[in-house]
Amino acid sequence: MRWENQSSVSEFLLLGLPIRPEQRGLFFALFLGMYLTTVLGNLLIILLIRLDSRLHTPMYFFLSHLALTDVSFSSVTVPKLLWNMHTQDLSISYPGCISQMYFYLVCGCVDNLLLAVMAYDRYVAICHPLHYTIMMREELCLLLVAGSWVISCGSALSHTVLLTELLLPKNQSSMSEFLLLGLPIRPGQWGLFFALFLGMYLTTVLGNLLIILLIRLDSRLHTPMYFFLSQLAFNDMCLSSVTVPKMLMNMQADHKSIPYSECVSQTYFFILFGCLDNFLLAVMAYDRYVAICQPLHYTTVMRQELCVSLVAGSWLFCLFHSLLNTILFTRLSFCADNTIPHFFCDLSTLLKMSCSDVSLNMLVIFIEGGMIIIVPLSGILGSYIRIWTTVLRDPSAKKFLKVLSTCGSHLLVVSLYYGTIAEVYFFSSSSTSNNKNILASVMYMIVTPMLNPFIYSLRNRDMKRALETLVNRAKFLMSKDSI
Repeated sequence: MRWENQSSVSEFLLLGLPIRPEQRGLFFALFLGMYLTTVLGNLLIILLIRLDSRLHTPMYFFLSHLALTDVSFSSVTVPKLLWNMHTQDLSISYPGCISQMYFYLVCGCVDNLLLAVMAYDRYVAICHPLHYTIMMREELCLLLVAGSWVISCGSALSHTVLLTELLLPKNQSSMSEFLLLGLPIRPGQWGLFFALFLGMYLTTVLGNLLIILLIRLDSRLHTPMYFFLSQLAFNDMCLSSVTVPKMLMNMQADHKSIPYSECVSQTYFFILFGCLDNFLLAVMAYDRYVAICQPLHYTTVMRQELCVSLVAGSWLFCLFHSLLNTILFTRLSFCADNTIPHFFCDLSTLLKMSCSDVSLNMLVIFIEGGMIIIVPLSGILGSYIRIWTTVLRDPSAKKFLKVLSTCGSHLLVVSLYYGTIAEVYFFSSSSTSNNKNILASVMYMIVTPMLNPFIYSLRNRDMKRALETLVNRAKFLMSKDSI
């Protein structure tokens, strides 16, 4: 069903700077020079800090991130400004406008927070010079920068979602809320399944928090492998938290509605953390490949800068990917039926419900979404092919056991994750019942994140030793307090 009488905006007109027509060339050259100076100057700062070991301090670490943010901040608006001045085409598409506003808010917010962080760093350096290296340790610096980015992305997303609601055409059939049918459970079994999923969710959160805590507290686990594992644990915890609390609330509520803005936010974060899971598993596979196939160069190859860059790059790419799909989704209109036959706002289900043309959405999902699955999976398969090729060149029981102990947990997690995704998106057909797809979604969104802590803790001697150390330390403190 098509809606002919709708007034949705496909583009906007930017009036630009108040410049006379004969002055356009002069101001174009001026702003182009200023932009190139901004980009090259800040890139030079980043390069100098990276190359000179004397600048590897918290102050210059924060300065390098501020320089990167300034480059991004200018790049959000100036290239479009210059393009409009040169071509005199003042239009900007709806997705381009939403994207520009999102990244403008992100970079502006990060700028504010980084300036505050740098002020705190100078305060510690001047007022607590003897404790500077202890207080401004590397973990805290990374946490402050990562927290600034996460807070900024969340703030920008909230403003972007609210803007897209305002821009929805008023005379089309737009939805203010959706109804989630939830899990295919009989009414008499709601209490049992509520207790079951609540227990699974608490196990997921507490188990993954325990992994993060063990890795932070035990210095023996401060290695690239466990750094990536802590990121995966955090991501699994977030992936479950996107959908499970709302599902549990709906199981106890009579009205199982979800507002439009909350549905958009849930879709955004589900795509974000699902995408991030793919890349983190691929990064972990590469780490295992270097550890087994190039053990003598492991510390050189998997240096801290590369590990942080791989994780940060995964975050930034997934943030862009989820934003793109969310913006395309917000342009859709919906018919009278607002019932979602799922327990969360699944993008593929929502596209089937839309009255709008979803060909562009499907094209982006097919091309970009396919790459997000194929590229990381290819990296994982390629890494393990190289690993087993290396082992089989000189086969021995000792090498086989080493590979099994090093890669067994990761292989099991990869099999569970990609196996359930394949069941939902590749092996299911139009004749497959919706209940089977929902159950498969439960597997990779609830069950797999819950099993990961058990897989890594029960199959890993280092994690067991770290857990024993933590328990012994807790017993010692309790006995000391009782005395």
